Amino acid sequence: MINSVTSFCALRALRPAGEGGWIGSWAPGIGDPTVVGWVTVGLYFVAALVSLRVGWGRGQRLARSERFFYRGLTVALFALGVNKQLDLQTALTELGRIMASEEGWYEQRRRVQRVFILLVGLVAFAGAGTGLFFLRRAPRATHVTLLGVIGLVAFVLIRASSFHHVDLFIRSSWWGIKGNWLIEVGSILVVIAGSVWRSLSLARS
Repeated sequence: MINSVTSFCALRALRPAGEGGWIGSWAPGIGDPTVVGWVTVGLYFVAALVSLRVGWGRGQRLARSERFFYRGLTVALFALGVNKQLDLQTALTELGRIMASEEGWYEQRRRVQRVFILLVGLVAFAGAGTGLFFLRRAPRATHVTLLGVIGLVAFVLIRASSFHHVDLFIRSSWWGIKGNWLIEVGSILVVIAGSVWRSLSLARS
């Protein structure tokens, strides 16, 4: 109980005067209460369950690299599903803004943001390259799953970049369908398709 109170007080200390959130203007809640938002969360959890079935349910029949891939993917998909509504990246952005203001480097925040995004991008592409290398001999079904993962990585980087032209694209809509829905939901569906394919191929073997 004492630890909970201490943690709550620490979060309140991050809230500047005049801002009603826990960290700046951010507070835990439902970040995307739309139908599409909840459908996306559901798809993340479905993808996590299918990956779980491949990595743990039939994991003993997979190569070590493939087993590690599907098990790690299960955790990542579940975390992305939870984050879809908690919007933790906004909390991180708010925390950076507060630190920049209090420590006197607010005017250079854009440069710091670009460096941070560059580092995240390099780590993401390094991870994708490593996955491609270790899974190069995996079945086509796993390659399809990996393609969906790369799409999700690209989506996360696009959302983090906050470049003007990129923002215009992902916020644009065609016949009521937004660009960010196409990238995110499309990538999740590819992950589900590849994972189901791999699960079925293992069941037949």
